[in-house]
Amino acid sequence: MIGKLVRINRASIGVPKGTLGLVVRRQEGAVLCKGKGEEDLPAPVIYTVLLCGHKHERRYLVQDLEVMEVVKV
Repeated sequence: MIGKLVRINRASIGVPKGTLGLVVRRQEGAVLCKGKGEEDLPAPVIYTVLLCGHKHERRYLVQDLEVMEVVKV
């Protein structure tokens, strides 16, 4: 997903829903360990997005991003 154009599906402070950005980094989050006899939860994937019109990056989970299809004309 690195290098893909994405739309943000979740509003946050300073970043409205629908903002476009470019995925620049992917990292694995920490694994949440449960108690004895229970399964560990899988590590979440966190994407760093360079926001269009802003000079900063934000981190998002995959469910907060929508990959935009680029059409060549």
